[in-house]
Amino acid sequence: MFSFMVTEDGGLTKAGYGAFIGLGILFLAGAVFLAVRGREREKAHMGARELVFCAAAVALAFLTSYIRVVKMPWGGSVTLCSMLFICLIGYWYGVKTGIMAGLAYGILQFLQEPYVLSFFQVCCDYVLAFAALGLAGMFAGSKKGLVKGYLWGAFLRGVFHSIGGYLYWMEYMPDSFPKSLTAVYPILYNYAYIGAEAAMTVLLLSIPAVAAAMERVKRQARG
Repeated sequence: MFSFMVTEDGGLTKAGYGAFIGLGILFLAGAVFLAVRGREREKAHMGARELVFCAAAVALAFLTSYIRVVKMPWGGSVTLCSMLFICLIGYWYGVKTGIMAGLAYGILQFLQEPYVLSFFQVCCDYVLAFAALGLAGMFAGSKKGLVKGYLWGAFLRGVFHSIGGYLYWMEYMPDSFPKSLTAVYPILYNYAYIGAEAAMTVLLLSIPAVAAAMERVKRQARG
């Protein structure tokens, strides 16, 4: 059905790139629409503010995803806190907006390093995994809500990557990997880099000056 968008080696054709760029724009626009709709003050400058903050956060997430501290052999990297920026959108504007922004970011990640085995594999590894980061907004009203939400989003991202690992990537398990741990290989593989980045980000957020700055940015984002 989607063969015209995928090359023989699992990459994207020009039509595929065009389609996914369009989807990313639609998801980002949807995130802004939900943010504005969910606010009591429906003024034009509020829509502009939320557009700027959502677009800036997605752009920063995409930019920092290129700054890789560790790159895993079969996909996935420890980046410079790229997950945090998508979690921030959910923290600022709520779960629905966070999920839509995460979907847009997932499309960008797919365009960055596309690999297609099946439609469901793309959904697990790109669409659902990064959309899950938007669920950080579930903890927006609680104490240390950003840290709790970030960890929750990172955990759920790992769940979808692990599902994709069980379904599509088990054959790439290295021969040196202990056979007794074969059943948990996708979990260990994916949470190795997600957990490392999460630990680094939480340590950063635990610095009082950084935590205070995050709260100031939240107030600015929400006006």
